[in-house]
Amino acid sequence: MGRRLRPLLLLCASLLAATSLPAVSATADTGARPDPGAAHGPRSLDEVIPAPASVRAKGKPYTLTSRTVIRVSGGHGPGHDHGPGRHGRGKKGGHDASKGARQVAEQLADLLRPATGYRLPVTTRPGRDGIQLRLSGERGLGPEGYRLHVTERATVLSAREPAGLFHGIQTLRQLLPAAIEADSTRPGPWQIAGGTLTDTPRYAYRSAMLDVSRHFFPVDSVKRYIDQLALYKINTLHLHLSDDQGWRIAIDSWPRLATHGGSTQVGGGPGGHYTKADYRDIVRYAADRHLTVVPEIDMPSHTNAALASYAELNCDGKAPPLYTGTDVGFSSLCVPLGRTYDFVDDVIRELAALTPGPYLHIGGDEAHSTSEEDFAAFMKRVQPIVAKYGKTAVGWHQITAAPRRGTIAQYWGYDETGAEERAQVAAAARNGTRLVISPADRSYLDMKYHEDTPLGLSWAGYVSTERSYDWDPATYLDGVPERAVLGVEAPLWTETLSTSAQLEYMAFPKLPGIAELGWSPAATHDWDTYRVRLAQQAPRWDLMGVNYYRSPQVPWDG
Repeated sequence: MGRRLRPLLLLCASLLAATSLPAVSATADTGARPDPGAAHGPRSLDEVIPAPASVRAKGKPYTLTSRTVIRVSGGHGPGHDHGPGRHGRGKKGGHDASKGARQVAEQLADLLRPATGYRLPVTTRPGRDGIQLRLSGERGLGPEGYRLHVTERATVLSAREPAGLFHGIQTLRQLLPAAIEADSTRPGPWQIAGGTLTDTPRYAYRSAMLDVSRHFFPVDSVKRYIDQLALYKINTLHLHLSDDQGWRIAIDSWPRLATHGGSTQVGGGPGGHYTKADYRDIVRYAADRHLTVVPEIDMPSHTNAALASYAELNCDGKAPPLYTGTDVGFSSLCVPLGRTYDFVDDVIRELAALTPGPYLHIGGDEAHSTSEEDFAAFMKRVQPIVAKYGKTAVGWHQITAAPRRGTIAQYWGYDETGAEERAQVAAAARNGTRLVISPADRSYLDMKYHEDTPLGLSWAGYVSTERSYDWDPATYLDGVPERAVLGVEAPLWTETLSTSAQLEYMAFPKLPGIAELGWSPAATHDWDTYRVRLAQQAPRWDLMGVNYYRSPQVPWDG
């Protein structure tokens, strides 16, 4: 059974999801939720997700007041204040670190102002009070780590890079009462527990994948998901931009890919695509939240939308009709055809130019209509094209049949994956291939929680909240050295999902657990304590409008 192999009846289910299924009520499973606005004193420094690496509680809490200022180290020229309306736009990578720190400070102020009602000016003037964001040369923090030191007088957040400061304010956000997420003034008090928290990520690659091909999601929906990912220190957004049912990115040299290939979706809806301006907007929005976008063009299979758009890409010169079902593995680019590689070169060239991040995903899964020889030949030609345009190729783990030095393989297998296939992946890892681990029966967010879940799929089994959390990426695959694991990913396929509310119902509460596996030290991994911390997120999600599933495995009501 393949990664997304479906029975015929799945099409009926997807039609229901796309046309008649309302947003799922997150209260339907266990009844009323607690009051999301209540504050119960400062939260312990270790009651956040992902679990921090080191916590030392000490001293009295810090309290935000109407006199609180946000001080940021660095800056340009004399110290000056910014009022509530200003928001910095410094970009990751292209501007100096001090501007990046200022941007994070403005993001923190924008987050805190609505619920507190405080002005919270951002200033570069020195002082010993307030909330302080500092870029420092502290060893051991790395590019994403941070240290939070809280006393009665000040809250000091230190990091080597702006990304570390950004991750730190997500922790600061969770340490404040959930009512901080409100969009109107709440009474507080706004306290942060005293002590020191030091935190660095376990893995450099912590990803979530969003399939916008089966059902198209507009830019605002993608941005909403990015904001939810950022809260849990996810640093990569993998966008699945092409498949049999839809091509979602404009390519100037092949315009019918978007206008024709993107004109439909599962169930026959109107589809859609991103213009290049749309895609750049998504990339910028993600970068401002310290996420790297990894675009995926799936090939040589999952290509019916492209084949339907251009007859010249087919071995017989005939374009197939557009496809709105959910079967997989039936399509294939014409491997012997020279025009195929002109097409691949053009698409990768244009997409690489739009994508500042280092990675470009080329798919490679479920190529059931491509012979093993043709698959290997295709991948051996395509991987160098990716490198030619300055990117590192990522592929689903079948790419280990044609390994190229530097290519990253993404493992999506599950309990029923054959020993021979697993052994091939492990051998590649021992020979230097880095792996992103995303087992379908653990981290695929679209797998049903149980047999009665009204959304999602079950071809890899049912994946409960506990099952999605209770595994270790370092030891999941026998024979894979721990050094070969680059990170983890939580994919979300959308055959049955067509709205943000439906995405959220399948992603929450499982997504934070995958994020914790990617960030937190293995020693912190414990389901019994995690489920309590997870329950504490519910009032926050209520105020954020997240449509989550109230799993009976989680003590939501205390």
